[in-house]
Amino acid sequence: MKAIRRFTVRPVLPEALHPLSELARNLRYSWHAETRDLFQSVDPERWAACGGDPVRLLGSVSTRRLAELAEDRRFLRRLTAVADDLRDYVSGDRWYQEQAQVSELPAAVAYFSPEFGITAALPQYSGGLGILAGDHLKAASDLGVPLIGVGLLYRHGYFRQSLSRDGWQQEHYPVLDPNELPLVPLHEADGTPAQVGLALPGGRVLHARIWQAQVGRVPLLLLDSDVEENDLGERGVTDRLYGGGSEHRLLQEMLLGIGGVRAVRLYCRLTGHPEPEVFHTNEGHAGFLGLERIAELGDQGLDFDAGLEAVRSGTVFTTHTPVPAGIDRFDRELVARHFGPDAELPRIDVGRILGLGMETYPGGDPNVFNMAVMGLRLAQRANGVSLLHGQVSREMFSGLWPGFDPDEVPITSVTNGVHAPTWVAPEVFRLGARQIGAERTEDALTVGGDSDRWDAVADIPDQDIWDLRRDLREQLVTEVRERLHASWRQRGAGTAELGWIDGVLDPDVLTIGFARRVPSYKRLTLMLRDQDRLMDLLLHPERPIQIVVAGKAHPADDGGKRLIQELVRFADDPRVRHRIVFLPDYGMAMAQKLYPGCDVWLNNPLRPLEACGTSGMKAALNGCLNLSVLDGWWDEWFRPDFGWAIPTADGTATDEDQDRRDDVEATALYDLLEQRVAPRFYERGQGGLPDRWIEMVRETLTHLGPKVLAGRMVREYVDRLYTPAARAHRSLTPDTARELSAWKARVRGAWHRVRVDHVETSASPSSSAAELGGTLVLRVRVGLGDLAPDDVEVQAVSGRVDTEDRITDATAAPLKPTSGPDEEGRWVYEGPLSLNRTGAFGYTVRILPAHRLLASSAELGLVAVPSEEMGEGAGVLMR
Repeated sequence: MKAIRRFTVRPVLPEALHPLSELARNLRYSWHAETRDLFQSVDPERWAACGGDPVRLLGSVSTRRLAELAEDRRFLRRLTAVADDLRDYVSGDRWYQEQAQVSELPAAVAYFSPEFGITAALPQYSGGLGILAGDHLKAASDLGVPLIGVGLLYRHGYFRQSLSRDGWQQEHYPVLDPNELPLVPLHEADGTPAQVGLALPGGRVLHARIWQAQVGRVPLLLLDSDVEENDLGERGVTDRLYGGGSEHRLLQEMLLGIGGVRAVRLYCRLTGHPEPEVFHTNEGHAGFLGLERIAELGDQGLDFDAGLEAVRSGTVFTTHTPVPAGIDRFDRELVARHFGPDAELPRIDVGRILGLGMETYPGGDPNVFNMAVMGLRLAQRANGVSLLHGQVSREMFSGLWPGFDPDEVPITSVTNGVHAPTWVAPEVFRLGARQIGAERTEDALTVGGDSDRWDAVADIPDQDIWDLRRDLREQLVTEVRERLHASWRQRGAGTAELGWIDGVLDPDVLTIGFARRVPSYKRLTLMLRDQDRLMDLLLHPERPIQIVVAGKAHPADDGGKRLIQELVRFADDPRVRHRIVFLPDYGMAMAQKLYPGCDVWLNNPLRPLEACGTSGMKAALNGCLNLSVLDGWWDEWFRPDFGWAIPTADGTATDEDQDRRDDVEATALYDLLEQRVAPRFYERGQGGLPDRWIEMVRETLTHLGPKVLAGRMVREYVDRLYTPAARAHRSLTPDTARELSAWKARVRGAWHRVRVDHVETSASPSSSAAELGGTLVLRVRVGLGDLAPDDVEVQAVSGRVDTEDRITDATAAPLKPTSGPDEEGRWVYEGPLSLNRTGAFGYTVRILPAHRLLASSAELGLVAVPSEEMGEGAGVLMR
């Protein structure tokens, strides 16, 4: 019989236990051991059954048990201490408030993301993007950065994964009740639910309620379209993460960006929180936030161009994908319909909106609206998520800055980090606390940047490290057996068939982990390339290995599902099923056991398609060694002292080449495992311990520990992106924004007449050699048309050159005007050119727009260079 109405019955806590409610609703419990321990002591069995979710725990514990706790003075003392600690945490000064120039820092930053992985109790994430966003919020909270998170509340979250009997991925979508999640609804002053609305074509309105999760000090606002005011179609806009067709996704992204800005304004009005000076969009999904902010400024009297400049000044855009296929692209007619005169933002001309997302570069499609392109055009500052990914991004988007080499494209990089208190096993934390104290260990894991505390790892005895590693491996073995048993029961196996699971994995065998999403480029099945050789490695009589694999394929990706099925079928083989397992439903709860319990973390994507790949960072913080292709963060920080690099065969193009590349790289992987990794693990020194392996663990913690922290990452965002964006935002008053937009329009209109007419040097034009340490004097005649010297910068660009005379490591130096304009309207610029490098050396000159409010000289994508007919305009000097 089906209920006609559903509602949530909340427990009534005795007055003495009221702080439990506050602790349960602040997600800091998910990374604060003392809070988790307190909730576990309420009812250990129920705590385990609830998956460590305090909201579910308090909703299920008996009133008799609550009455007992209300009289338990020891428990009440613990409760008071933990509650006081939380209040100190959320109200006291932290790193951000202690900065010398705190007044220059942003009053607030709004951080938009389509998904957030905070805790398994709030399943609003699918993979790395969401986990990164969650870690960003947690680290910002630990540092005291005044962030406001903005996302969507998906009533079905992402899917739960199981396997069919033949190993095919099955998807299940549980219904999530916000009243049973660690959320509270945002209310207006009169007690009514706080809502935002978006106009849709045909006079419809998309309404969304606002729920708030508290992530330590950071509020996270989640918009929910499942409200009574909406029709059935609109109610389903926030049904699933990454679900539905193009229009469904477009509505989600409009709600996230436009509705998200409105939610932030509403939240600040109701709570008194400072208004954000910086808006950070985590991937292109939230890019429409820039349009809403332009519309806001339009209501204050700014035209579109001036509003665009004001919005750009305070916007940061982070791209996470190194492949065009990973970017959301919509049919331009679909976008035009939703931004037409009877839909959202009618006061902005739809043509201007479409222009922001147009692929106006060679190879681009003029009929699509590209969300990443819009994100870059609406942000004055942009970044990739590792050094290599920054380089890939500059090349991928270089068409937006024609005339500039990829190295000069204004996309920087901030390498991702992970929130150590979330991912470091309690046993690892306790070992650090014994060595340097709990407070210093906590500081080392949260703030980052101070390697001195991590150096203390050198003093931990070898036996302690090895005992810790075995303990964590044994915990993983237990976890794997429990999950494998549950998985086989879901696949239809009877209890009598599953006795073999008690012998799966061995706590004394080298354990390798591989867990991630399953797109083809991550190559889940590379390890199966030579199944006989893999079987030999698994079953080696003296140096066996065992592998734990997990991962989800997108529901629409049958190719990814086939990869999972291939892996599962191999793992089902009775000959090896005790040595290799596939665990379905990979998520945060599984990951928190998997990372610490593995000895080696395997990552073998197609280079350079892994933007960062933070799973290996989480493993490293637990003393797990990395075995990876040099991609993402590993390309940046790899050293043979603490891991292994899988050789790659980059540059292949055809399917046949790709097939050969997989063979070559799989063979390299097998060779490393057989000849270097396994021998190192099983080799014993005089004391009976694997001394060289333990030293690699020690090096991993000492050298990678301070680098891979989300605290380090967020501090970089504050220093390099948020603070400059806040300064630029403050400088762009309405009048200044009008000035800048008018100047840009004037420069664009006049640029066709800007040219380099003549270049000469103090050296003989026929000279092809010069002495190191010498100096040439460059004299350049330029035409500026209707522009003046204040509008431009004339530069000498020099450096080493390749065989095609391309400057490969350019250094730019400004030249100064000496005279002009002459009768022909030409200006003369001069300046020295230092010959400070040996070898093939070359120079050229160029003219760039220049204005005090530009964040980059490439911002307008305009440059004038000598014509090829000039001869000496790009001369090469040899030494």
